[in-house]
Amino acid sequence: MSAAIEPTACATVDGLRLEAELARATDTTSTGAPRAAAVLCHPHPQAGGTMRSIVIGALFDALPEAGVTCLRFNFRGVEGSQGVHDEGRGEVLDAEAAIARLDAEVPPSTPLLLAGWSFGADVALATVVDRVAAWFAVAPPLRSVQDFSRVSRDERHKLLALAEHDEIRSAASVIDETRDWTATDIAVVGGASHFFVGRTDRLVTLAIDEVDRLVG
Repeated sequence: MSAAIEPTACATVDGLRLEAELARATDTTSTGAPRAAAVLCHPHPQAGGTMRSIVIGALFDALPEAGVTCLRFNFRGVEGSQGVHDEGRGEVLDAEAAIARLDAEVPPSTPLLLAGWSFGADVALATVVDRVAAWFAVAPPLRSVQDFSRVSRDERHKLLALAEHDEIRSAASVIDETRDWTATDIAVVGGASHFFVGRTDRLVTLAIDEVDRLVG
């Protein structure tokens, strides 16, 4: 059963209203609560990225059926979101606002996965707040944000899903840069480009595996 999509909004600490959508878990625990929750961060706005971009759309469609309540949102300046693009700085505030909005919709004990693709993966990895249980970063260029030192030392789990044939930054280069990161696993998606056309099913599987690890 597909989850109904609920329009909503996130409020940032610097006073912006961000357009967002919520999809509640359709496969829940015996108490009716979701198994987990996930915030989904989209790719670069200046390259056409929105909350409906292919990878974010695939996760948003599939995860509720795996018991995950999802929130996707548009970064500042994108479509119905207020503000202007801020080169990854203000976008961290946007991710924090999305986390707070989703947190209000699920029980406090619900593990929350912060996920993103490309630019959104970089923003996710730069967003280090207590409410996050783990990170799922799809094809992070590790260039959109200047400092990943906090997440690199964090003991919480990080799963990086890289494309074998990434046109933006090679998988080997990301593997080399993150070699010393704490609690970090890497999965290389065979045959995939940065855009994962025809390979989003593998990303869905990886995300569900990470949820299973969180609640296991």
